[in-house]
Amino acid sequence: MPVSNIQTDTELVQKLNEKYKILRSEIAKVIVGQDKIIEQIIISILSKGHCLLIGVPGLAKTLIVKTISDVLGVKFSRIQFTPDLMPSDITGTEIFDNADNSGEKFKFIKGPVFANIILADEINRTPPKTQSALLESMQEHKVTAAGITYTLEEPFFVLATQNPIEQEGTYPLPEAQLDRFMFNLWLDYPSNSEEEEIIKKTTGMYMPDVKIIFSKEEIIEFQELIRKVPVADEIIKYTVDIVSKSRPANQNSPKFIKDYISWGAGPRASQYLILGAKALSALEGRFSPNIDDIKKISKSVLRHRLILNFNAEADNVNILEIIENLFGDKVK
Repeated sequence: MPVSNIQTDTELVQKLNEKYKILRSEIAKVIVGQDKIIEQIIISILSKGHCLLIGVPGLAKTLIVKTISDVLGVKFSRIQFTPDLMPSDITGTEIFDNADNSGEKFKFIKGPVFANIILADEINRTPPKTQSALLESMQEHKVTAAGITYTLEEPFFVLATQNPIEQEGTYPLPEAQLDRFMFNLWLDYPSNSEEEEIIKKTTGMYMPDVKIIFSKEEIIEFQELIRKVPVADEIIKYTVDIVSKSRPANQNSPKFIKDYISWGAGPRASQYLILGAKALSALEGRFSPNIDDIKKISKSVLRHRLILNFNAEADNVNILEIIENLFGDKVK
């Protein structure tokens, strides 16, 4: 790589680190706490991934996504998933336009998926046919309607939410579709002090003025930068070894994997662990990721990719314990 390019990329890492600090302060005007969740959403955007966000009602899932879209200066779209939602309600539909003088009688009306950040609210409340319409767009960044393919505008990021409490009348995402999400993030309740601050901000006259910190062009530039971040061969080897040991059919897998896991993580887990570690190191102003970066994002990457068996349920073993044991130490 030419020296000038190296210098430019180094400057971009420093610029990303500086702008990220400003971005966090702007988001803090609206969102109290949830620092790790916000960090991992930004990591996912920079890695060109998507997130599945799980939390009980009232934890500001929608507000977090809307606030992030505001500071990133991109178009935001919210889709409320319901049992009667049709694929065309997401992607768009053709209408007959009798007033069109161009000779084209049918006109395509773009759906809410034609935005930069999509909030798919309660994605498990709609049937698989409609779920797959969104998941196809996530994978291909394209929409096909009436034989015509439309390319979605970059950057394109989907954050889907699920309610962990109400499961009656829902359509759980199949494992193959869950695997399309880079991160599976769980929102926890705020601490007492955080909740006190939330109440003060939301029950008075406080009106935050959130500024745009990134442009679309900068986001795309930083996404390209993440791909350029170098990774040591031993980091890649370490990541692949860990992921391969999550598969019970692997002869090198530890006993607790063979005892409690029915299906392990696929190669996409290794890809996202490396990409996420790259993004995390760049956000912190470092030029190459280390093993600690892999560990910090391991739960979010692996939580929805390891399938527990009946033995795990009988012994009351949870997936986070499995991930911690897989890495051989406490994962923060």
